[in-house]
Amino acid sequence: NKGTKEPYRMFTSRAENRILLRQDNADLRLSPKAKELGMRSFEDRMHRLEEKKSAIKEVQDFFEKHSIRPDEVNGYLETINSSALKQQVKLKSLITRPGVSMKGLADCHPGLKELLSRVRAEDIETAETDVKYAGYILKEKEMAEKMNRLEDVFFYKDIDFHTIKALSAEAREKLTEIKPQTIGQASRISGVSPADISVLLVHMGR
Repeated sequence: NKGTKEPYRMFTSRAENRILLRQDNADLRLSPKAKELGMRSFEDRMHRLEEKKSAIKEVQDFFEKHSIRPDEVNGYLETINSSALKQQVKLKSLITRPGVSMKGLADCHPGLKELLSRVRAEDIETAETDVKYAGYILKEKEMAEKMNRLEDVFFYKDIDFHTIKALSAEAREKLTEIKPQTIGQASRISGVSPADISVLLVHMGR
């Protein structure tokens, strides 16, 4: 901010796809793009990224394949006021519970504890988020891909939004004022709802 020594920061709380656009995975997302653009001396960084991706996959695979018994974990679950297990379950299903952490599970599962002892703390953080919110991340990726496809749906040059009566009044006004070229652009206009986008897709024969 002006007049202070505080650095500028980019906050993603209002960003689209904010589960994908996280600080902990920024290096995985942006470093390959920086290399593609010709930035030099990226060999060490890319080697580090490959190590990070490998570590995250190893942790994810462990949670997919391994289970935990009630007698191993119920004591921990009690300390965080989470329901006790009645039968053995996969680690991946248990980590999705509110309050359950990889560190907490590692204290109950020797195999997981040994694995995490070989993984950097920052990589554990990324792996934990990826495993804990895997379902949400998949849905957000699918939505992002869908929105990217909308960037290729162009409006007719002479389209008159006011004639599309199924649009909300606010959408007709905003679309006429801003004149987006594609449905993707229209979807990012404040006041244009998902229902309005559906109407536009039908109107464009999609």
